[in-house]
Amino acid sequence: MRKLAAGNWKMNGTSATLAELEALSRAHPDPGVDVLVCLPATLIHPARTLLDNAPVALGGQDCHAAASGAHTGDIAAAQLADAGASAVILGHSERREDHGETSDRVRQKAIAAHQAGLIAVICLGETLAQREAGETLAIIGAQLSASLPDTCTAANTVVAYEPVWAIGTGKIPTKAQIADVHSFVREGLIAELGAQEAAGLRLLYGGSVKPANAAEIFGIENVDGALVGGASLTAAEFSPIIRALEASVHPA
Repeated sequence: MRKLAAGNWKMNGTSATLAELEALSRAHPDPGVDVLVCLPATLIHPARTLLDNAPVALGGQDCHAAASGAHTGDIAAAQLADAGASAVILGHSERREDHGETSDRVRQKAIAAHQAGLIAVICLGETLAQREAGETLAIIGAQLSASLPDTCTAANTVVAYEPVWAIGTGKIPTKAQIADVHSFVREGLIAELGAQEAAGLRLLYGGSVKPANAAEIFGIENVDGALVGGASLTAAEFSPIIRALEASVHPA
């Protein structure tokens, strides 16, 4: 499978910030991995116009489960695709916590994303309290089972493990902790999708991924890339992470 370096700008950026995407595309004119940047919806179309045919894919950060309708302030998956997106993040912990999104709701949104031709990047993660209570695998297993629709394939879905307690905190799980969760998720995917499909579905790690720790994280089994938050906002920080992922595929 082709590895994936995905960035999540969250609620950051304006049209002036798109210069960072230009710099990123110049730094990686022919990347050895897939590169995806998930932007605020307002920036997707101007970013697509600016980048033209550059090999940096664009994504949204959420979509509604309905194709259209009276849902003021929401955005449909087809509207993201029309703006130039090829993927959408779903079930991020900030959506689950701030907006009360359930795994069933995430599953409905994933179906809508697939129907619109988008790759669904489905996020899973436990809180610090759940980790300390020894509930990590139970929480991750329940989220995985309830969030993945029957429409999932290795081509249209990516799963990202983002421990809630590590997002933006600078705290990083140990290599063993990351490996345990990613192995568990891979086994869960085999149960859900079958061995062949599960083997090709990319599992990303997210949670304070930075240039300084990227190489170590990418050396962990079943880590097929990263979902990067703050470090994806600038080419200067995101580019070394992309290079570290490339190096994990083609070591010197």
